[in-house]
Amino acid sequence: MTNSPTATYERLKTQLKGQLADRLNLDASLSKGGAGNRETLKVEVQRMIQVLVGESRGAALTSDDQHRLAVDVIDEVLGLGPLDALLADLTITEIMVNGPHEIFIEREGILERTDAQFRDAQHLMLVIERILGPVGLAVNESDPICDASLPDGTRLNIVIPPLILNGPTVTIRRKRRDWSMQEFVEIEALSEQAAEFLQACVRAKVNLIVSGGTSTGKTTLVSILSTFILQQERIITIENVAELDLPNRQHWIRLVARGPNVQGRGEVSLRALVKNALRMRPDRIILGEARGGEALDVIQAMHTGHDGLITVLHGNSPKAALERLETLMLMSGLDLPPQACRMQIASAVDLVVHMGRFADGTRRMASVSQVLGSADDTFQLEDIFQFDVEGFTDENKLQGRLRYMDVTPKVLHKFQLNNVPVPTWMHA
Repeated sequence: MTNSPTATYERLKTQLKGQLADRLNLDASLSKGGAGNRETLKVEVQRMIQVLVGESRGAALTSDDQHRLAVDVIDEVLGLGPLDALLADLTITEIMVNGPHEIFIEREGILERTDAQFRDAQHLMLVIERILGPVGLAVNESDPICDASLPDGTRLNIVIPPLILNGPTVTIRRKRRDWSMQEFVEIEALSEQAAEFLQACVRAKVNLIVSGGTSTGKTTLVSILSTFILQQERIITIENVAELDLPNRQHWIRLVARGPNVQGRGEVSLRALVKNALRMRPDRIILGEARGGEALDVIQAMHTGHDGLITVLHGNSPKAALERLETLMLMSGLDLPPQACRMQIASAVDLVVHMGRFADGTRRMASVSQVLGSADDTFQLEDIFQFDVEGFTDENKLQGRLRYMDVTPKVLHKFQLNNVPVPTWMHA
Protein backbone atom coordinates (compact mmCIF):
# COMPACT_ATOMS: atom_id res chain seq x y z
CA MET A 1 0.00 0.00 0.00
CA THR A 2 2.72 2.45 0.98
CA ASN A 3 4.85 1.87 -2.10
CA SER A 4 2.07 1.84 -4.76
CA PRO A 5 -1.20 3.74 -4.18
CA THR A 6 -4.26 1.50 -4.54
CA ALA A 7 -7.59 2.39 -6.08
CA THR A 8 -8.97 2.72 -2.55
CA TYR A 9 -6.26 5.20 -1.63
CA GLU A 10 -6.91 7.32 -4.73
CA ARG A 11 -10.69 7.16 -4.16
CA LEU A 12 -10.27 8.37 -0.58
CA LYS A 13 -7.93 11.11 -1.73
CA THR A 14 -10.49 12.35 -4.27
CA GLN A 15 -13.24 12.40 -1.67
CA LEU A 16 -11.03 14.23 0.84
CA LYS A 17 -9.96 16.85 -1.70
CA GLY A 18 -13.60 17.60 -2.47
CA GLN A 19 -14.50 17.90 1.20
CA LEU A 20 -11.48 20.09 1.95
CA ALA A 21 -12.24 22.34 -1.01
CA ASP A 22 -15.76 22.87 0.28
CA ARG A 23 -14.46 23.52 3.77
CA LEU A 24 -11.97 26.18 2.70
CA ASN A 25 -13.71 27.87 -0.22
CA LEU A 26 -10.79 26.83 -2.42
CA ASP A 27 -10.56 29.83 -4.75
CA ALA A 28 -10.06 32.30 -1.89
CA SER A 29 -7.65 30.20 0.10
CA LEU A 30 -4.97 29.16 -2.37
CA SER A 31 -2.58 31.85 -1.13
CA LYS A 32 -3.23 31.26 2.56
CA GLY A 33 -1.47 27.97 3.11
CA GLY A 34 0.87 29.17 5.88
CA ALA A 35 2.48 26.82 8.39
CA GLY A 36 -0.18 27.46 11.05
CA ASN A 37 -3.02 26.86 8.62
CA ARG A 38 -1.43 23.69 7.31
CA GLU A 39 -1.11 22.15 10.78
CA THR A 40 -4.75 22.98 11.54
CA LEU A 41 -5.82 21.49 8.21
CA LYS A 42 -3.73 18.39 8.80
CA VAL A 43 -5.62 17.67 12.02
CA GLU A 44 -8.95 18.20 10.28
CA VAL A 45 -8.01 16.04 7.29
CA GLN A 46 -6.91 13.23 9.59
CA ARG A 47 -10.33 13.43 11.27
CA MET A 48 -11.99 13.27 7.84
CA ILE A 49 -9.87 10.21 6.98
CA GLN A 50 -10.99 8.38 10.09
CA VAL A 51 -14.63 9.12 9.26
CA LEU A 52 -14.25 7.96 5.65
CA VAL A 53 -12.34 4.82 6.65
CA GLY A 54 -15.05 4.05 9.17
CA GLU A 55 -17.74 4.46 6.52
CA SER A 56 -15.93 2.48 3.82
CA ARG A 57 -15.62 -1.24 3.82
CA GLY A 58 -12.29 -2.64 2.76
CA ALA A 59 -10.57 0.72 3.30
CA ALA A 60 -8.24 -0.33 6.08
CA LEU A 61 -5.23 2.02 6.19
CA THR A 62 -2.21 1.86 8.46
CA SER A 63 -1.37 4.93 10.56
CA ASP A 64 1.54 5.65 8.19
CA ASP A 65 -0.80 5.48 5.20
CA GLN A 66 -3.26 7.81 6.89
CA HIS A 67 -0.49 10.31 7.64
CA ARG A 68 0.74 10.16 4.05
CA LEU A 69 -2.79 10.54 2.73
CA ALA A 70 -3.31 13.68 4.85
CA VAL A 71 -0.06 15.21 3.59
CA ASP A 72 -0.85 14.33 -0.05
CA VAL A 73 -4.32 15.86 0.14
CA ILE A 74 -3.13 19.12 1.71
CA ASP A 75 -0.23 19.38 -0.74
CA GLU A 76 -2.53 18.92 -3.72
CA VAL A 77 -5.17 21.36 -2.44
CA LEU A 78 -2.95 24.07 -0.98
CA GLY A 79 0.67 23.19 -1.58
CA LEU A 80 3.20 22.79 -4.35
CA GLY A 81 3.22 19.01 -4.47
CA PRO A 82 6.73 17.49 -4.51
CA LEU A 83 8.26 20.98 -4.52
CA ASP A 84 7.20 21.60 -0.92
CA ALA A 85 9.74 19.18 0.54
CA LEU A 86 12.49 20.40 -1.80
CA LEU A 87 11.86 24.05 -0.97
CA ALA A 88 11.92 23.21 2.75
CA ASP A 89 15.47 21.80 2.36
CA LEU A 90 17.74 24.81 2.87
CA THR A 91 20.76 22.94 1.47
CA ILE A 92 19.17 22.94 -2.00
CA THR A 93 20.11 26.01 -4.05
CA GLU A 94 18.41 25.17 -7.35
CA ILE A 95 15.47 23.01 -8.43
CA MET A 96 15.06 21.94 -12.06
CA VAL A 97 11.75 20.34 -13.09
CA ASN A 98 12.15 18.73 -16.53
CA GLY A 99 8.52 17.76 -17.05
CA PRO A 100 6.26 16.03 -14.52
CA HIS A 101 8.38 12.93 -13.93
CA GLU A 102 11.94 14.30 -13.72
CA ILE A 103 13.23 16.65 -11.02
CA PHE A 104 16.89 17.55 -10.48
CA ILE A 105 18.37 19.62 -7.65
CA GLU A 106 21.65 21.39 -7.01
CA ARG A 107 23.22 20.97 -3.58
CA GLU A 108 26.69 22.37 -2.79
CA GLY A 109 27.27 22.93 -6.49
CA ILE A 110 26.52 19.30 -7.44
CA LEU A 111 23.53 18.23 -9.56
CA GLU A 112 21.56 15.15 -8.58
CA ARG A 113 18.27 13.61 -9.61
CA THR A 114 15.56 13.16 -6.98
CA ASP A 115 12.88 10.50 -6.65
CA ALA A 116 10.21 13.20 -6.41
CA GLN A 117 7.80 13.66 -9.30
CA PHE A 118 4.43 15.11 -10.17
CA ARG A 119 1.42 12.95 -10.87
CA ASP A 120 1.16 14.21 -14.47
CA ALA A 121 1.52 17.36 -16.57
CA GLN A 122 -1.84 18.67 -15.37
CA HIS A 123 -0.68 18.42 -11.74
CA LEU A 124 2.52 20.30 -12.61
CA MET A 125 0.57 23.05 -14.40
CA LEU A 126 -1.68 23.42 -11.34
CA VAL A 127 1.40 23.96 -9.16
CA ILE A 128 2.81 26.47 -11.65
CA GLU A 129 -0.44 28.44 -11.40
CA ARG A 130 -0.14 28.44 -7.60
CA ILE A 131 3.42 29.72 -7.76
CA LEU A 132 2.65 32.52 -10.22
CA GLY A 133 -0.76 33.53 -8.88
CA PRO A 134 0.43 35.58 -5.87
CA VAL A 135 2.78 37.66 -8.09
CA GLY A 136 0.10 38.29 -10.71
CA LEU A 137 1.73 36.28 -13.52
CA ALA A 138 0.62 33.37 -15.70
CA VAL A 139 1.78 31.17 -18.56
CA ASN A 140 -0.37 29.85 -21.40
CA GLU A 141 -0.08 28.77 -25.02
CA SER A 142 0.01 32.36 -26.27
CA ASP A 143 2.60 33.38 -23.64
CA PRO A 144 4.50 30.16 -22.85
CA ILE A 145 7.61 31.66 -21.20
CA CYS A 146 7.77 33.36 -17.82
CA ASP A 147 10.81 34.81 -16.08
CA ALA A 148 9.97 36.07 -12.61
CA SER A 149 11.27 36.93 -9.17
CA LEU A 150 9.26 35.94 -6.10
CA PRO A 151 8.97 38.19 -3.02
CA ASP A 152 11.57 36.17 -1.09
CA GLY A 153 14.19 36.70 -3.83
CA THR A 154 13.72 33.31 -5.49
CA ARG A 155 14.36 33.45 -9.26
CA LEU A 156 11.89 31.52 -11.42
CA ASN A 157 11.86 30.51 -15.08
CA ILE A 158 9.00 28.55 -16.67
CA VAL A 159 8.62 27.21 -20.20
CA ILE A 160 5.57 25.22 -21.28
CA PRO A 161 4.52 23.46 -24.50
CA PRO A 162 4.41 24.01 -27.41
CA LEU A 163 7.87 25.59 -27.01
CA ILE A 164 9.27 22.60 -25.11
CA LEU A 165 8.82 18.88 -25.70
CA ASN A 166 9.61 17.61 -22.19
CA GLY A 167 6.39 19.00 -20.75
CA PRO A 168 6.16 22.04 -18.47
CA THR A 169 9.68 22.92 -17.28
CA VAL A 170 10.42 24.94 -14.16
CA THR A 171 13.81 26.24 -12.98
CA ILE A 172 13.90 27.65 -9.47
CA ARG A 173 17.03 29.42 -8.27
CA ARG A 174 16.78 30.21 -4.61
CA LYS A 175 18.28 33.22 -2.97
CA ARG A 176 20.82 31.54 -0.73
CA ARG A 177 20.97 34.31 1.90
CA ASP A 178 22.41 37.75 2.48
CA TRP A 179 26.20 37.49 2.44
CA SER A 180 28.71 39.88 3.93
CA MET A 181 32.16 40.45 2.46
CA GLN A 182 33.74 38.83 5.50
CA GLU A 183 31.63 35.69 5.03
CA PHE A 184 32.69 35.57 1.38
CA VAL A 185 36.30 35.71 2.55
CA GLU A 186 35.72 32.98 5.14
CA ILE A 187 34.40 30.55 2.52
CA GLU A 188 37.44 31.44 0.37
CA ALA A 189 35.39 32.98 -2.44
CA LEU A 190 38.05 35.71 -2.47
CA SER A 191 41.07 36.82 -0.43
CA GLU A 192 41.32 39.40 2.35
CA GLN A 193 43.42 41.63 0.10
CA ALA A 194 40.94 41.45 -2.79
CA ALA A 195 38.08 42.21 -0.41
CA GLU A 196 39.88 45.27 0.97
CA PHE A 197 40.75 46.49 -2.52
CA LEU A 198 37.22 46.09 -3.92
CA GLN A 199 35.71 47.77 -0.88
CA ALA A 200 38.01 50.74 -1.50
CA CYS A 201 37.16 50.73 -5.23
CA VAL A 202 33.44 51.02 -4.53
CA ARG A 203 34.01 53.95 -2.17
CA ALA A 204 36.32 55.58 -4.74
CA LYS A 205 33.60 55.33 -7.43
CA VAL A 206 35.53 53.01 -9.73
CA ASN A 207 33.50 51.76 -12.72
CA LEU A 208 33.12 47.99 -12.36
CA ILE A 209 31.94 45.12 -14.52
CA VAL A 210 31.16 41.88 -12.69
CA SER A 211 31.42 39.02 -15.18
CA GLY A 212 31.09 35.26 -15.13
CA GLY A 213 29.01 32.34 -16.28
CA THR A 214 25.57 31.30 -15.09
CA SER A 215 25.23 30.79 -11.33
CA THR A 216 28.76 31.90 -10.45
CA GLY A 217 27.77 34.40 -7.76
CA LYS A 218 27.74 37.61 -9.82
CA THR A 219 24.53 39.02 -8.36
CA THR A 220 25.55 38.03 -4.83
CA LEU A 221 28.84 39.88 -5.24
CA VAL A 222 27.08 43.00 -6.54
CA SER A 223 24.82 42.96 -3.48
CA ILE A 224 27.88 42.69 -1.23
CA LEU A 225 29.69 45.52 -3.03
CA SER A 226 26.64 47.76 -2.65
CA THR A 227 27.04 47.69 1.14
CA PHE A 228 30.15 49.88 0.76
CA ILE A 229 28.27 52.68 -0.97
CA LEU A 230 27.66 55.52 1.46
CA GLN A 231 24.16 55.59 2.93
CA GLN A 232 23.50 59.16 1.79
CA GLU A 233 24.04 58.24 -1.86
CA ARG A 234 21.03 57.72 -4.11
CA ILE A 235 21.19 54.29 -5.79
CA ILE A 236 19.13 53.32 -8.83
CA THR A 237 19.11 49.65 -9.84
CA ILE A 238 17.88 48.58 -13.28
CA GLU A 239 16.96 44.95 -13.94
CA ASN A 240 15.11 42.81 -16.41
CA VAL A 241 13.78 40.73 -13.50
CA ALA A 242 14.03 41.94 -9.90
CA GLU A 243 16.90 39.96 -8.41
CA LEU A 244 19.31 42.37 -6.72
CA ASP A 245 19.00 42.77 -2.98
CA LEU A 246 20.75 45.75 -1.42
CA PRO A 247 20.45 45.20 2.34
CA ASN A 248 19.69 48.10 4.67
CA ARG A 249 19.62 50.78 1.97
CA GLN A 250 17.86 54.03 2.83
CA HIS A 251 17.81 55.63 -0.64
CA TRP A 252 17.29 52.92 -3.22
CA ILE A 253 15.13 53.21 -6.36
CA ARG A 254 14.34 49.91 -8.14
CA LEU A 255 13.50 49.97 -11.85
CA VAL A 256 12.34 46.74 -13.52
CA ALA A 257 11.78 46.27 -17.26
CA ARG A 258 8.44 45.08 -18.63
CA GLY A 259 7.90 42.82 -21.59
CA PRO A 260 5.18 43.32 -24.22
CA ASN A 261 1.67 42.05 -23.57
CA VAL A 262 -0.16 39.51 -25.73
CA GLN A 263 -0.93 42.24 -28.27
CA GLY A 264 2.77 43.13 -28.43
CA ARG A 265 2.30 46.44 -26.61
CA GLY A 266 3.36 47.96 -23.34
CA GLU A 267 7.04 46.98 -23.39
CA VAL A 268 9.43 49.06 -21.32
CA SER A 269 12.99 48.06 -22.22
CA LEU A 270 16.14 48.12 -20.15
CA ARG A 271 17.45 50.82 -22.46
CA ALA A 272 14.46 53.06 -21.76
CA LEU A 273 14.99 52.56 -18.03
CA VAL A 274 18.71 53.39 -18.27
CA LYS A 275 17.93 56.61 -20.12
CA ASN A 276 15.29 57.51 -17.56
CA ALA A 277 17.58 56.69 -14.63
CA LEU A 278 20.05 59.29 -15.88
CA ARG A 279 17.32 61.92 -15.38
CA MET A 280 16.64 60.83 -11.79
CA ARG A 281 19.73 62.40 -10.23
CA PRO A 282 21.51 59.12 -9.41
CA ASP A 283 24.66 58.98 -7.33
CA ARG A 284 25.09 55.36 -8.36
CA ILE A 285 23.59 53.21 -11.10
CA ILE A 286 23.67 49.43 -10.91
CA LEU A 287 22.57 47.55 -14.04
CA GLY A 288 21.55 43.99 -13.17
CA GLU A 289 22.69 42.68 -16.54
CA ALA A 290 23.42 44.37 -19.85
CA ARG A 291 21.54 42.54 -22.60
CA GLY A 292 21.20 44.87 -25.56
CA GLY A 293 21.52 48.44 -26.78
CA GLU A 294 21.40 49.78 -23.21
CA ALA A 295 25.12 48.89 -23.06
CA LEU A 296 25.82 51.99 -25.16
CA ASP A 297 23.93 54.21 -22.73
CA VAL A 298 25.77 52.71 -19.77
CA ILE A 299 29.15 53.40 -21.35
CA GLN A 300 28.06 56.91 -22.27
CA ALA A 301 26.96 57.45 -18.67
CA MET A 302 30.43 56.47 -17.47
CA HIS A 303 31.85 59.06 -19.86
CA THR A 304 29.55 61.83 -18.66
CA GLY A 305 30.33 61.92 -14.97
CA HIS A 306 28.31 58.99 -13.62
CA ASP A 307 31.18 57.29 -11.81
CA GLY A 308 30.90 54.25 -9.60
CA LEU A 309 28.63 52.44 -12.05
CA ILE A 310 28.36 48.66 -11.68
CA THR A 311 26.98 46.30 -14.29
CA VAL A 312 26.78 42.53 -14.69
CA LEU A 313 27.80 40.71 -17.88
CA HIS A 314 27.83 37.06 -18.84
CA GLY A 315 31.17 35.90 -20.16
CA ASN A 316 33.64 33.06 -19.62
CA SER A 317 36.58 35.46 -19.16
CA PRO A 318 37.16 39.20 -18.56
CA LYS A 319 38.10 39.71 -22.21
CA ALA A 320 35.04 37.76 -23.39
CA ALA A 321 32.83 39.97 -21.20
CA LEU A 322 34.26 43.14 -22.75
CA GLU A 323 33.86 41.69 -26.24
CA ARG A 324 30.24 40.93 -25.44
CA LEU A 325 29.81 44.49 -24.20
CA GLU A 326 31.16 45.69 -27.55
CA THR A 327 28.66 43.48 -29.38
CA LEU A 328 25.81 44.83 -27.26
CA MET A 329 26.83 48.40 -28.06
CA LEU A 330 26.66 47.55 -31.76
CA MET A 331 23.04 46.46 -31.15
CA SER A 332 22.09 50.02 -30.18
CA GLY A 333 20.87 50.84 -33.67
CA LEU A 334 23.51 53.50 -34.25
CA ASP A 335 26.05 53.04 -37.02
CA LEU A 336 29.11 52.75 -34.79
CA PRO A 337 32.39 51.24 -35.97
CA PRO A 338 33.62 48.42 -33.68
CA GLN A 339 36.90 50.23 -33.01
CA ALA A 340 35.01 53.25 -31.65
CA CYS A 341 33.04 50.98 -29.32
CA ARG A 342 36.24 49.35 -28.04
CA MET A 343 37.87 52.72 -27.44
CA GLN A 344 34.86 53.97 -25.47
CA ILE A 345 34.72 50.80 -23.38
CA ALA A 346 38.46 50.89 -22.66
CA SER A 347 38.34 54.51 -21.50
CA ALA A 348 35.16 54.09 -19.42
CA VAL A 349 35.46 50.70 -17.69
CA ASP A 350 38.08 50.57 -14.96
CA LEU A 351 37.94 47.00 -13.66
CA VAL A 352 36.45 43.63 -14.60
CA VAL A 353 35.79 41.37 -11.61
CA HIS A 354 35.40 37.82 -12.92
CA MET A 355 33.58 35.10 -10.98
CA GLY A 356 34.06 31.42 -11.75
CA ARG A 357 32.46 28.11 -10.88
CA PHE A 358 35.07 25.43 -10.38
CA ALA A 359 35.17 21.64 -10.73
CA ASP A 360 34.24 20.99 -7.08
CA GLY A 361 31.12 23.15 -7.40
CA THR A 362 32.52 26.13 -5.48
CA ARG A 363 32.01 29.69 -6.67
CA ARG A 364 35.09 31.88 -6.38
CA MET A 365 36.56 35.08 -7.69
CA ALA A 366 38.77 34.05 -10.60
CA SER A 367 40.40 37.41 -11.29
CA VAL A 368 40.28 41.16 -10.93
CA SER A 369 41.57 42.81 -14.11
CA GLN A 370 42.16 46.42 -15.05
CA VAL A 371 41.37 47.67 -18.55
CA LEU A 372 44.46 49.38 -19.97
CA GLY A 373 43.19 50.14 -23.47
CA SER A 374 42.38 48.58 -26.82
CA ALA A 375 44.58 47.71 -29.78
CA ASP A 376 44.63 45.31 -32.72
CA ASP A 377 40.89 44.62 -32.51
CA THR A 378 41.06 43.48 -28.91
CA PHE A 379 41.28 44.75 -25.33
CA GLN A 380 44.42 45.15 -23.27
CA LEU A 381 43.91 43.78 -19.76
CA GLU A 382 46.19 43.35 -16.78
CA ASP A 383 45.37 41.12 -13.80
CA ILE A 384 45.58 42.79 -10.41
CA PHE A 385 44.44 39.55 -8.73
CA GLN A 386 44.45 36.07 -10.20
CA PHE A 387 43.29 32.75 -8.78
CA ASP A 388 46.08 30.17 -8.72
CA VAL A 389 44.96 26.54 -8.66
CA GLU A 390 47.09 24.46 -6.32
CA GLY A 391 45.35 21.09 -6.71
CA PHE A 392 42.61 19.00 -5.12
CA THR A 393 42.28 17.31 -1.74
CA ASP A 394 41.45 13.63 -1.30
CA GLU A 395 37.82 14.76 -0.89
CA ASN A 396 38.03 16.38 -4.36
CA LYS A 397 37.96 19.91 -2.94
CA LEU A 398 39.79 22.58 -4.94
CA GLN A 399 42.79 24.19 -3.28
CA GLY A 400 44.10 27.56 -4.40
CA ARG A 401 44.33 31.25 -3.61
CA LEU A 402 43.51 34.59 -5.17
CA ARG A 403 46.95 36.18 -5.45
CA TYR A 404 47.85 39.87 -5.72
CA MET A 405 49.99 40.25 -8.85
CA ASP A 406 52.17 43.13 -7.53
CA VAL A 407 50.91 45.64 -10.06
CA THR A 408 49.88 49.27 -9.59
CA PRO A 409 46.16 49.81 -10.31
CA LYS A 410 45.48 52.66 -12.72
CA VAL A 411 42.44 53.68 -10.64
CA LEU A 412 44.47 55.01 -7.70
CA HIS A 413 43.84 58.57 -8.86
CA LYS A 414 40.16 57.98 -8.09
CA PHE A 415 41.16 56.96 -4.58
CA GLN A 416 42.84 60.34 -4.17
CA LEU A 417 39.93 62.29 -5.66
CA ASN A 418 37.47 60.62 -3.29
CA ASN A 419 39.73 60.63 -0.21
CA VAL A 420 39.93 56.84 -0.03
CA PRO A 421 43.10 55.40 1.50
CA VAL A 422 45.16 53.08 -0.69
CA PRO A 423 45.71 49.69 1.01
CA THR A 424 49.14 49.74 2.65
CA TRP A 425 50.25 46.49 0.96
CA MET A 426 49.43 47.74 -2.55
CA HIS A 427 51.97 49.26 -4.92
CA ALA A 428 51.04 52.92 -5.33
